[in-house]
Amino acid sequence: MNASGRRSRIAETLEARPATVEELADEFAVSPSTIRRDLDRLVASGRILRTYGGAAPAGAGREQSLRERELVAGEAKQAIGRHAASLVAPGSVNILDAGTTVGMLARCLCARSDITVITNGMTTARTLEHAEDVELVILGGRLRHISSGTVGPLAEAALSTLTADAAFLGADGVSAERGLSEQTDQQASLKRAMVRAANELYVLADATKLAASSAHWWTPIERPWTLITDAAASERQLQPFRDSPHITVVIAEPGH
Repeated sequence: MNASGRRSRIAETLEARPATVEELADEFAVSPSTIRRDLDRLVASGRILRTYGGAAPAGAGREQSLRERELVAGEAKQAIGRHAASLVAPGSVNILDAGTTVGMLARCLCARSDITVITNGMTTARTLEHAEDVELVILGGRLRHISSGTVGPLAEAALSTLTADAAFLGADGVSAERGLSEQTDQQASLKRAMVRAANELYVLADATKLAASSAHWWTPIERPWTLITDAAASERQLQPFRDSPHITVVIAEPGH
């Protein structure tokens, strides 16, 4: 395959999903440096967007609505949510972030009793509003309609007065080195407050969120945490997380 044909194939691949440089190098049997040059050409043509460690479709720079994200990796998010629910201990206080994957966790908690859920996510709040045996605490703040979650000083001030046994966080992208990426500084700042408030940290992220991200605001996690992802994650995606002494990797299997 000549270089022009390879670049066309790379663009077609990226229309379906984000990918890292290493994944593309393996798929097309060329060196990472060759892939980087191909990506530079595709960026110049406007066909793709470079992300941290890889690339995504040019349209990926637009933040997806909550409804759009609900249509991505649905089965994987269900598996992740079920596994995360198994980690919620009786009598515990838990922070649930906004987002579709954490929203799946909320669905799994509806029948639970003797737990407290603190959330900035309107999806989680609506899911649990009739769960009478779940103590529900909703963080105030400014509502981001596109993500259906509250952000800002009011939400952070509330978190500063609370402690939790565990926090279950989502993200636009997850990096073993840099932490969690978000579309805005307020989202990243609120996540930092959640990290400070919780004893145990769990990041819920399907395979499409690992490494590749078009978001530019980061929440570093400089303490032990657990990544819960799905079986579609490749070993190349998982290896940086497995190599970190601070990160535990859990694969949520479908149907479990």
